[in-house]
Amino acid sequence: MESYLNENFGDVKPKNSSEEALQRWRKLCWIVKNRKRRFRFTANLSKRFEAEAIRRSNQEKFRVAVLVSQAALQFIHGLNLSSEYDAPEEVKAAGFQICADELGSIVEGHDVKKLKIHGGVENIAAKLSTSIVDGIPTSKQLINERKHIYGINKFTETPARGFWVFVWEALQDTTLMILAICAFVSLAVGITVEGWPKGAYDGLGIVSSILLVVFVTATSDYKQSLQFRDLDKEKKKIMVHVTRDGLRQKISIFDLLPGDIVHLAIGDQVPADGLFISGFSVLINESSLTGESEPVNVNAANPFLLSGTKVQDGSCKMLVTTVGMRTQWGKLMATLSEGGDDETPLQVKLNGVATIIGKIGLFFAVVTFAVLVQGLFSRKLQEGTHWIWSGDDAMEMLEFFAIAVTIVVVAVPEGLPLAVTLSLAFAMKKMMNDKALVRHLAACETMGSSTSICSDKTGTLTSNHMTVVKTCICKEIKEVSSSNKSNNFRSLVPESAVKILLQSIFNNTGGEVVNNKDNKIEIVGTPTETALLEFGLLLGGDFQAERQTSKIVKVEPFNSAKKRMAVVIVFPNGSLRVHCKGASEIILAACDKVISSNGDVVPLDEPTTNHLKNIIEQFASEALRTLCLAYMDMGTDFSVDSSLPLKGYTCIGIVGIKDPVRPGVKESVAICKSAGITVRMVTGDNINTAKAIAREIGILTDDGIAIEGPEFREKSEGELHELIPKIQVMARSSPMDKHTLVKHLRTTFGEVVAVTGDGTNDAPALHEADIGLAMGIAGTEVAKESADVIILDDNFSTIVTVAKWGRSVYINIQKFVQFQLTVNVVALIVNFSSACLTGKMPYFCHFDMDLSLLCHEFDDMVFLIRF
Repeated sequence: MESYLNENFGDVKPKNSSEEALQRWRKLCWIVKNRKRRFRFTANLSKRFEAEAIRRSNQEKFRVAVLVSQAALQFIHGLNLSSEYDAPEEVKAAGFQICADELGSIVEGHDVKKLKIHGGVENIAAKLSTSIVDGIPTSKQLINERKHIYGINKFTETPARGFWVFVWEALQDTTLMILAICAFVSLAVGITVEGWPKGAYDGLGIVSSILLVVFVTATSDYKQSLQFRDLDKEKKKIMVHVTRDGLRQKISIFDLLPGDIVHLAIGDQVPADGLFISGFSVLINESSLTGESEPVNVNAANPFLLSGTKVQDGSCKMLVTTVGMRTQWGKLMATLSEGGDDETPLQVKLNGVATIIGKIGLFFAVVTFAVLVQGLFSRKLQEGTHWIWSGDDAMEMLEFFAIAVTIVVVAVPEGLPLAVTLSLAFAMKKMMNDKALVRHLAACETMGSSTSICSDKTGTLTSNHMTVVKTCICKEIKEVSSSNKSNNFRSLVPESAVKILLQSIFNNTGGEVVNNKDNKIEIVGTPTETALLEFGLLLGGDFQAERQTSKIVKVEPFNSAKKRMAVVIVFPNGSLRVHCKGASEIILAACDKVISSNGDVVPLDEPTTNHLKNIIEQFASEALRTLCLAYMDMGTDFSVDSSLPLKGYTCIGIVGIKDPVRPGVKESVAICKSAGITVRMVTGDNINTAKAIAREIGILTDDGIAIEGPEFREKSEGELHELIPKIQVMARSSPMDKHTLVKHLRTTFGEVVAVTGDGTNDAPALHEADIGLAMGIAGTEVAKESADVIILDDNFSTIVTVAKWGRSVYINIQKFVQFQLTVNVVALIVNFSSACLTGKMPYFCHFDMDLSLLCHEFDDMVFLIRF
């Protein structure tokens, strides 16, 4: 049987199965009692094809509209535009000066002409009664008025199916229909021959068994549907940063309203249609709407941001203009039918098992019916009454037919594939309680057979609560502690060095120091940025004051390939300065000067370079994450459109950031090893830092290898074949290094690989892996969309819990199949043996129906209790 299943049902993979494979196994499953129920939790290929056709059509229409609007721009410039728009009275009465339809037409049509007529982004904000600095007021009355005029940010959803829909679907079972006809005939003949109520007993017994099966089935399916609906709601929860009443806060995308000021960063999904206010190097991937893979540069000249698109690079502030079903994304979603998730490999194989058993059951049913009818004919021949047929004989023939049909009911384990879905759904619910949100059903099943986990270090194996604990400023190491007074630290460092250090920290950052909704100071940004900003505040720096002394004119966001971030600032006198920070050894290699112990800038000679390299290694060996800060004065001749220089910087200093190991990680790694799962650390951090932490938690052993990404890239295929099984730590890795490692582990070594990721560039590796695990806190929306499971607490121990649940699913399904097949086989043997040996059945068909109920429904409940 195993070879048959692998040959005919083994083409379906946990991820990215071909349409041919999905079609093939469906054609092989021709013995199906109830198609609606059997295939409820499998992909609807016809709807999926229709949805894709509609999507392509809409993308083409939208792409043409955008191109036409862009082509029309050349005719707009220089025209004397006059305002002809007048807002409806209802809108004016609510305190606004522009209606929802007008806002929608501006952004959706990329209508620069209308935008100019309304006076640009600032005037649009004014007409929306909002401020591009402070956002919308949050009084309940004003919020309700805004919702009434502009709507809410929710899309039209398919209404939940009621209980009676599932009852109707359960009644679609072909065998139950046949038995219902048998019951009707039995009632008619029985009452006619034997009268009421004696003649109705057998028929009513069959009817009661049918109704019991139908209602228990419908109840089970209805509960499953509610469970899936709850999980689907969890998947759609996305939080965004907004400014309201001048205070930064985090809200659900469903609470967004026109007039909100949203802060977007790399990897975020644009939550509604809107207009660009300010930002740097913003590239938007609009492929989900237009089908175009080339990213669009969004700036003041092209300020249109569309819901459902992704921020591929840069960061910006956005004014929300249109929400919900008025957005292009909302309209697109309304036209599409959900094709459903691909079925899981185990689900497909159990469909194959059900088909094989169904064929056997059908054979036995036909043979049993033939044996019983032959026995009846033989008896009548012996009695000499073979030409005389009475109502009793007809009832006996009907009983034989009902028994044959009932054998098919019992024999075909229709609940077998559904049991997989039921168990996976239950496991998904339990995993949700354990801080793991499963996006694809197959991930529960696949995680149970995983043999390798490639995990990030920062935030997964470590706590992601970073603090600066050591620095090397002016070539001297200094301890940093929150208990130390900032004056004590500053007294040890020249004031000129402190000034340039604070300038670098507060300008060259992706974070911000803001007032939260409780009107308290809050640092917003990644843990690394937060640690640096906290250090700056500890030194007595003022974020807002520092920002006002200069203006940022160019930002080069952190790039995982270059491993650095840079900004260009301009001073009131017009001079420019570049601030750069990133991987210590990379930034240090770009420096040719350093700030000396007395605060002067001096050439960076070889002894000093070696001294700083030793300090980097010392910090790293203490499991500290190191960053180097540098700057370069550019004078007034540098053009901000030019590329930033790669050499010639002045080293400000090196900071050592402590990111402690998460509690329980060491024990979780040990559990993985005992379960036969290899854990590898793949990080962009310094190799010494990575090795120190890997040893601490038990990943790196004496016979393991730690390697850097650049060295890994240079290896030949033959060398990789020898090297990869021994790799336990990969440091300074790029996203493509992670992708290459995962691909080789899967294809060359046949391992089932789970991989973690949080950044936009991790999407290829998450997609390539058998199980992609995205971080729920630090992860970008792009990473989450590419993942199969979202780890809500970013904790490695949660990944181990997911693996446990995966194995639990396998064990319980194994026991369920054993029980199901035992009952089916016994029922077949007893019925067939009795028919062949005695010419009679040991019990009537509604007893078999009750047995079927036990097999197909109540065993599901017992099965779930084991969880």
